[in-house]
Amino acid sequence: MPGPKRKYNRIKIVLLEKEKTNIWLAEQLGVSATAVSKWCTNRNQPTVETLFRISDILNVEVCELLNKK
Repeated sequence: MPGPKRKYNRIKIVLLEKEKTNIWLAEQLGVSATAVSKWCTNRNQPTVETLFRISDILNVEVCELLNKK
């Protein structure tokens, strides 16, 4: 039986803090809302390049988008 799924990013939390939605972020990035949803639930992870784009769009440091170990 697999262990608990590891959460690598905090995108969902940062979006909530910035009062933005998954759909808004998807539009800003030019990606599907499904892709952003998967990032927010940690089912998939964005590329490093995309993380930098997200940090620019949300005006946060990249490290704020990642969970600390």
